[in-house]
Amino acid sequence: MRPTGLSRKMKQLGVLITQPCNIVTTTTNPLCFLSGPTSHAPRYSLNFTTTMANNNNEEQDRLNALFKQKQLLRSRVRKNLKNMDPTLRSQEDNAIQSIVLESPWFKSSQRLCAYISCSSLREVDTSKLLSEILQNPAQDDHTKMGKTLYVPRVEDKNSHMRMLNISSIDDLIANSMNILEPASVDGDGNERKNVMQANEPVDLFLLPGLAFDRSGRRLGRGGGYYDTFLKNYQELVKARDWKQPLLVALSYSLQILDEGVIPVTANDVPVDALVSPAGVIPISPDALDRCNYINSSSI
Repeated sequence: MRPTGLSRKMKQLGVLITQPCNIVTTTTNPLCFLSGPTSHAPRYSLNFTTTMANNNNEEQDRLNALFKQKQLLRSRVRKNLKNMDPTLRSQEDNAIQSIVLESPWFKSSQRLCAYISCSSLREVDTSKLLSEILQNPAQDDHTKMGKTLYVPRVEDKNSHMRMLNISSIDDLIANSMNILEPASVDGDGNERKNVMQANEPVDLFLLPGLAFDRSGRRLGRGGGYYDTFLKNYQELVKARDWKQPLLVALSYSLQILDEGVIPVTANDVPVDALVSPAGVIPISPDALDRCNYINSSSI
């Protein structure tokens, strides 16, 4: 198969890559502390302060333990990805992208966000997916003529990431990490459309990650960029009374771990489905409903 324009460009750049408190007061008049020097202000018992301090310490210890578990798990998965046979990697890349391209939920999507794979990060390749979308992009928001695609642009080291619209391979440039991302402005100097300011909701997110399980847990790389962005976008969708997008993660076989192995915090956003070389793994009720609809429609 002849390489696509996107895959050539990515290769050239090295990228395919509470408890109750006790309040003690010496007066029955809540305002007597204003009456003169002999009055006494309310005094809080030391139990309150001690309890709060203990709770804070326990919570911090719990979080520290979770973060340590995550770091150890990341190291293990990175090692496994590094040792993955290149031929097997290529086969799984092709299988995963073919499954996505043939999935009705992908074909029916009109607006989607997708990551640009980076070979040095050993992410599942998305070059074929992006090339397919960019061959027939939506024009002037008329999505019946194609799909509207948003891709990530990292803005700083504080988990700030934007999803900007592109319509061509040439809209992508290499950042300081040699990872392809959209320029903040187009060729005419106009600001690119930000998905957070779009008038229509996104149907689908194609997400990367280091590890996943069949309950929807996702382990990222530790920067918090995707979890932060997804929480903000889900809040926007809820405020506008839109339908929540389907969150689909692309995963090599070795990245799918046993349930309960991946530690999670309140900031971690679960995925709705996984796509592995073996097929689609629906997880959330929304994903299950879509798959049941798809399967019944194909009978």
